[in-house]
Amino acid sequence: MPKSSNQKLKLLYLAKIFLENTDALHTMTIKDLADALAGYEIKAERKSLYDDIELLRVFGLEICVKRDRHVSYYAGRHTFELAELKLLVDAVQSSKFITEKKSNTLIRKLEGLTSKYEAAQLHRQVTASNRLKASNEEIFCNVDMIHRSISENRKICFRYFEWNAEKKRVLRHDGRFYCVSPWALIWDDENYYMIAYDSDSATLKHYRVDKMLELYMEKSAREGERIFAGLDMTQYTRQVFGMYGGELCNVRLSCDKDMAGIVIDRFGTDIVIANHGERFEFTVKVMLSPTFYSWLLGFGKQIYVVSPEHVRERALQLAEEAAEVYK
Repeated sequence: MPKSSNQKLKLLYLAKIFLENTDALHTMTIKDLADALAGYEIKAERKSLYDDIELLRVFGLEICVKRDRHVSYYAGRHTFELAELKLLVDAVQSSKFITEKKSNTLIRKLEGLTSKYEAAQLHRQVTASNRLKASNEEIFCNVDMIHRSISENRKICFRYFEWNAEKKRVLRHDGRFYCVSPWALIWDDENYYMIAYDSDSATLKHYRVDKMLELYMEKSAREGERIFAGLDMTQYTRQVFGMYGGELCNVRLSCDKDMAGIVIDRFGTDIVIANHGERFEFTVKVMLSPTFYSWLLGFGKQIYVVSPEHVRERALQLAEEAAEVYK
């Protein structure tokens, strides 16, 4: 690129230098700024740089001054604060549904939103993490396809798989395509789920997005709008433990008084609690899935079923089966 063309980009490069190389702990003098611009083959005189800094301020970039032995400058506000970026990085890194490869790509982009010095802190935070990640690289294409299907009011078709003991994918439904009406995406228990209406069973079902393959949109319009419109998504995610399906049932639970925090974290503050001294009871609507019983039995006698009787009997059966294994 000719030097004259570079000179026309002087303000853009100066903004880039401020955003990438400065923060409250790392400042640059006028000479430093001139030297940095020279690296882009841009000549900058001292007086012109003062004018340029003022123009960047007028544009909206916060340029702060630090006065000690020398007068220096730095970008006082980036798009995100460091604490906000750390939060986003940790969310990306801890999300099981995002593959390791995609996590690294997203984090590099997040690092570009702050100075290189603060970006180094984000990098150290990432390498300290070691979490289980998804392996399906198609997941971002899947999410995009689902959003498009929802916005264009069209059904979606896909194959669905599970893992077997040999760690191989096994297609469900004999490899046939599922064709459903997508209505929402939910992030639950560190996984992404699509909530969709299944016309064959006339019910809402959920599918793990990272287990969906070969997605495509149908021309036919979605169905199930009336059912989805009456769905309280917040309540729905509380009822469905681990997004496993099952019979929807009102269950009365008795809990040790020390379990209040765990119960409220799981079911929210809307539940009506009846205190009985050392214990309390409440009724909640849940899906009777394997995950619900695992959650229940994991607390032993601290939480147990009061009613209905068939739920008590199923919990007892599972507890006896587990005890038999360890005898």
